[in-house]
Amino acid sequence: MTQDQQAMLYGLGAVALWATVATAFKVALAWMSPLELMWIAALVSWLLMGVLVIKQGKMALALHQGWRTALWAGLMNPVAYYLVLFAAYDRLPGQEAMALNYTWALAMAFLAVPLLGHRLTRLDVAAGLVAYSGVWVIATRGNVFNVAFEDPLGVLLALSSTLLWALYWLLNARDQRQPLVGQWQNFSVGLPVLTMLLLLGPGVQWHGWPAIGAGVYVGLFEMGVAFVLWQLAVQKVSRTAKVSNLIFLSPPVSLLLLYLVVGEPMLPSTLVGLVLILCGLGIQQLPGKREKRAA
Repeated sequence: MTQDQQAMLYGLGAVALWATVATAFKVALAWMSPLELMWIAALVSWLLMGVLVIKQGKMALALHQGWRTALWAGLMNPVAYYLVLFAAYDRLPGQEAMALNYTWALAMAFLAVPLLGHRLTRLDVAAGLVAYSGVWVIATRGNVFNVAFEDPLGVLLALSSTLLWALYWLLNARDQRQPLVGQWQNFSVGLPVLTMLLLLGPGVQWHGWPAIGAGVYVGLFEMGVAFVLWQLAVQKVSRTAKVSNLIFLSPPVSLLLLYLVVGEPMLPSTLVGLVLILCGLGIQQLPGKREKRAA
């Protein structure tokens, strides 16, 4: 098996896990608050990454370097990003929160203009117009000329999560830490903060083993195993585009699982909006995107 074939398998594994997380979020949030889910998931992910760091013989490196970056990065991811994201899932149907969250790549392209001095191309602008028209369709649930949103706060939270995620990766562009070490350090910073917020807020409550299992699943697979698989895929593949396009497989599977497991009816507005968002992302990846002339 070639390295590219191995990379594709790792990438497919990561995408398959990500396709389940919208359902896992909704199932878990039916039992507990976003903060409680975040604490359990972060604890599980921190333990998993710690074991992997030790297994790779990098714990000494993790303990002595990179903490200045981790202090701010850990507050953004996992704390701010996932708390906002889970709050969005708590308010919106999973299909809407999932679809809106897919606009983070476009948010990153637009934020890179003031932060990194990048220039927007015509395709960047076109991608943004197409994708955010899909956001409008989803936010209004098909009533595109009616500005009375069903849940404006939920939509705002979902879009804010995309800005946080995009901002995190842009600020992380010059991060010299090894990815797994950096993630473990971020969670090492974030977990005490989440613990303090939990104790000052809802406190530690017992919701039953199914709730614990759902939280463990989110931490183990969405934040842990999927991250490791995707990292391996990107490291092994000859061209990143070969695996990056796999992410387009995740939304349709997510919608199907939300329908089968959670019982969410597939809203026509979500399907139309998601198609527009994915078309926008596709336009963004066209070869002409790198044209030098700004739009």
